[in-house]
Formats: sequence, C-alpha cells, structure tokens
Amino acid sequence: MSAQAGDCGNVAAPGLDWSKCSKTNIMLQSSDLHGANLAGAHFDSTDLSDTNLTSANLEKATLVRTWLKNVHADGANFKRIEAYRSDFSNASANGASFANAELQRAEFGGAKLNNADFQKAELGRADFDKAVLSNVNFSFANLSRATLAGAVMQGPVSFSGAFMYLTRIEGLDLSNSTGLQQAQINLACGDTTTKLPSWLSAPSVWPCPPDDPDDKD
Repeated sequence: MSAQAGDCGNVAAPGLDWSKCSKTNIMLQSSDLHGANLAGAHFDSTDLSDTNLTSANLEKATLVRTWLKNVHADGANFKRIEAYRSDFSNASANGASFANAELQRAEFGGAKLNNADFQKAELGRADFDKAVLSNVNFSFANLSRATLAGAVMQGPVSFSGAFMYLTRIEGLDLSNSTGLQQAQINLACGDTTTKLPSWLSAPSVWPCPPDDPDDKD
C-alpha cells in the first residue's frame, strides 16, 4: 500500500509519497520506488543507481550531482528538475519527460531515451555519447556545447527551435531529424561524416576544431 502523503520517515517502497522530503547525501541504490511521488524532493549527492523509478513523479525535484546510473525510469516525470552534473548513464528512460529541466553537464551516456521529452530543457554541455535516441523531442532546448556525437539515432528527433551553439554533432546521422534549420547547423560542430537532412548543407568551415579544449571547461 502507498505510504501516507509526505511521510519522510518511511523507507523506500513502491508508491510511497516522499514529496518535498529531504533525502540528500544518502545511499538509496537498488531501491524500488516504482510509481512513487517524489515531487519536489531533495536528492542532491544521493546514490540512486540501479533504482526502479518507473512511472515515478519527480517533478521539481533537486538531483544536483546525483548518481542515477542504470536507473529504470521508463515513463517517469522529471519535469523541471534541477540536475546539474547528475549521472543518468545507461539509464532506461523511455517515454520519460525532462521538459523544462535544468540538466547542465548531465551525463546520459548509453541511456535509452526513446520517446523522451526534453522540450525547453537546459542541456548545456550534457553528454549523450552512445545514448539511444528515437522520437526524442529537443524542441527549444538549450543544447549549447552538448555532445550528441556518438549517439545512436534510431528514429526521428525534433530540434525545432533548439539552440545549438557549438553542439557536437560529428559523425551523427541527422538525415531523419525534424525542425532543423541552416542557422542551427552553422553554429554546431560537425565534420565530413555528419549526415544532414536534404534541405540543409554543411558550412564551408565548421566552427569547432577537433577536440576543442574550450568544450571541456
């Protein structure tokens, strides 16, 4: 049975309510929080690796420098979270929403993000190396200096209105992407192996040299 609303003393369990509770700097790896209400909760510097967050509600939660490696978060609500430098590597977040989230320098390496929503998310310097992207929505997201190079594009991805200043797209197949404009490509960092939609063309000179040191600050 679900715990009483907002009862911060309850142990981790499916369906509990930890809304607005403080759970910072603790070890919660491999917990089962399936369907839990974690809205507005504080998980800064907490280890949630291998945790089941399927269909959990984390809207407005703070997850700064939080470990979320290998989490099961399909269908989870991460809207408007604050997750600077958090690690979602190898997470399964298919159908999850990260709309309007603060995800600067977040790590999504190897994550499964089919049908994920990053609309209006702040993703400056976020890393999507080897992430699986299909039907992902990056509309109006800030992708400045983010690394999409190395991502696995398995279906169309929307970049409508996205800010792509120095976004790393080397070797990326963007031919099935939607919403891309020439101005976005001119700001991004591609190379001769970058594949673009038919209506776009590579700039005569890409703005980023290989391994631009400024991209790693």
